[in-house]
Amino acid sequence: MGELQLRPLHRDDLDRICGIESRITGHSRKGFLEKRFMAAAESPDGFIACVAVRRGKLAGYAIARIQEGEFGAPGAVATLDVVGIDPDAQGKGIGKALLAELEGRMKARGIETLRTQVDWGNPAMIRFFSSTGFLLAPAQVLERDTSPLREESREAGSVGPEGRSRIRAGGDDYESLSRDRVPVRSLKEEDLAAVVRIDRKLTRRDRSAYYAAKLREMLKESGIRVSLVAEEDGFVIGFVMARVDFGEFGKVDKVAILDTIGVHPGFAGSGIGHALLSQLFLNLATLQVESVLTQVSPENIDLQRFLYSCGFHPSQRLILSKTIP
Repeated sequence: MGELQLRPLHRDDLDRICGIESRITGHSRKGFLEKRFMAAAESPDGFIACVAVRRGKLAGYAIARIQEGEFGAPGAVATLDVVGIDPDAQGKGIGKALLAELEGRMKARGIETLRTQVDWGNPAMIRFFSSTGFLLAPAQVLERDTSPLREESREAGSVGPEGRSRIRAGGDDYESLSRDRVPVRSLKEEDLAAVVRIDRKLTRRDRSAYYAAKLREMLKESGIRVSLVAEEDGFVIGFVMARVDFGEFGKVDKVAILDTIGVHPGFAGSGIGHALLSQLFLNLATLQVESVLTQVSPENIDLQRFLYSCGFHPSQRLILSKTIP
């Protein structure tokens, strides 16, 4: 390993990394990587990124995003979502050396948890992460296609004792969908305060830094803006943060990521969450995005129940986690 050098990621590494990605996956992710490089350059405290150089040639790379309050947990977590080794340099310990470098930098910043995702159908990656100390995390990945959200309609003008619309019995009338009753629009930068306020009512915690970072990611790094808010009388009463990027040859990726959804507790049971997801699925289907992935922590039973009722089911992706001593 004496011939191997580890150093921080440089902006001029982009073309070489794109070339390695193409050799590994069979297609280019240059648009995605350009945005990730730009974000890392603009917010260096938000990333840990390094490359391995072997015999004077870049042979591997790893980029981890630092996230505050992920899964509702206190403190920072590093999420490894970009990693690759040149096919000509695989099997030489470069992946383990890159992880060790990342972990050393995490330790210097007081970050104790490293997370990643891996597909169940990729046994080589599962073996690699297992050999480097990763364990299966309790959080679960759920997924759903972008077909229309089927829901019971509500009679216009018919309200219950608490002012909420009554659900009409009978199951096949979907003319009055929740998204038609609830004004839903694209999320904007100035919505941050409202999103934080709703989350504070739901969690009793101030996660301003988490949502500020998520908003930057949604609005500036994502290839296409798909995040939404629901309003009543001009006030934001619910939100969904999601992202989708450009994939091969500038096409829209076939998978979107649903990061977080929240509804003001005063409007619980009013169909706001269904309205947001219904509009999101419609927008994604129009973009020819085929599926949506999200993560749920095990203690969030209400969210799990809601997502299952909206057609989500367990994904074949696993969440792995490692604690840095």
